Amino acid sequence: MQTNLSEVAKRLPRAEEAERILRTCVHCGFCNATCPTYQLLGNELDGPRGRIYLMKQMLEGQPITEATRIHLDRCLSCRNCETTCPSGVEYHSLLDIGRAVAAELAPRPLADRLQREALRAVLPRPTLFKALGSIGQAVRPLLPAKLADKLPRTIAAPGARPAARHGRRMLMLEGCVQPTLSPNTNAATARVLDRLGISVVAATEAGCCGAVDYHLDAHHAGLERARRNIDAWWPAIQSGAEAIVQTASGCGAFVKEYGKLLAQDPAYAAKAARVSELARDLVEILREEPLETLASGKGRRLAFHCPCTLQHAQKLGGAVEDVLRRLGFELTPVPDAHLCCGSAGTYSITQPELSLKLRDNKLDALESGKPELIATANIGCQTHLDGAGRTPVRHWIELVDQALA
Repeated sequence: MQTNLSEVAKRLPRAEEAERILRTCVHCGFCNATCPTYQLLGNELDGPRGRIYLMKQMLEGQPITEATRIHLDRCLSCRNCETTCPSGVEYHSLLDIGRAVAAELAPRPLADRLQREALRAVLPRPTLFKALGSIGQAVRPLLPAKLADKLPRTIAAPGARPAARHGRRMLMLEGCVQPTLSPNTNAATARVLDRLGISVVAATEAGCCGAVDYHLDAHHAGLERARRNIDAWWPAIQSGAEAIVQTASGCGAFVKEYGKLLAQDPAYAAKAARVSELARDLVEILREEPLETLASGKGRRLAFHCPCTLQHAQKLGGAVEDVLRRLGFELTPVPDAHLCCGSAGTYSITQPELSLKLRDNKLDALESGKPELIATANIGCQTHLDGAGRTPVRHWIELVDQALA
């Protein structure tokens, strides 16, 4: 694709990267075939090809309209289009750039800005989120249904974590909302890894991965969180920690990009690259271990929802399913498993109508094989799907830990 960036656009951060990505697109349209919002709405501008065209126009100096913003905001950032694209267009990077440029050159309406600031103020702060979550659970019967559905129906007690006692040691990103919404996930992970001779070591100063800020146009704040995490993890990395485990695939996808996002930071580029090299989704650890030495999954019938951040961002589609089968679980078929469930970080809050349509479609597909439970690998997907009040949804490692107990 030919481009002619405006003089204003050329001075923007990451302008050269945006132009390079734009020029890789050949406008073939294959991406629209797998785009969830294009399938729902049927509008060219609500598919990747149309959004790329809108961002090209914006960077070439054409006015940024409210319609431009609406079409960009409707994107889930699911990266399904990247899996489909024959030209290797780095669409998610272009979208991050485009949304940030739009926010800078044509600030959002006040209501939008307030909503985004509120999300950024609450979600990345585990202590505050836990306090608000506790209040929400206490007054749940009084809450509007749309808000009550954001709270988990049941919260499994985390149980004890084993003490660090093995020669093999790994760090684990605890996450922002997961310790409140599903506290057993990380505890179950520590127990399963302990059975395999791996200890999880704490890095209490590590916090939010930075994705919430970054994907809400606050790139500087998101990268500052990344730097703080690198500082928190670095002593353990120097002491021989062999991996940084993520149990939420959304966080994992972002941590794996630290190296790219901080490549121009002379103080952090090398450390960020090392952190990205060590970042592992939990399934990347377990699939390499002798799972046959563990007890079986006792034949429980599951449907697995593979989050977009696992299959499209991290290219690990099918990996969890293979591990679950090795452990004796029976997996039901899931039609259109490549499509997004509609959670997509904060999308279920900023785009509730589209999000609920996608959720219901996904649940219909997951339930078509009549599973006993639905398993997933990302806290956002888990809470979003479970909020429908249909088949219970759990993180897959909790089911493995339960089977081993």
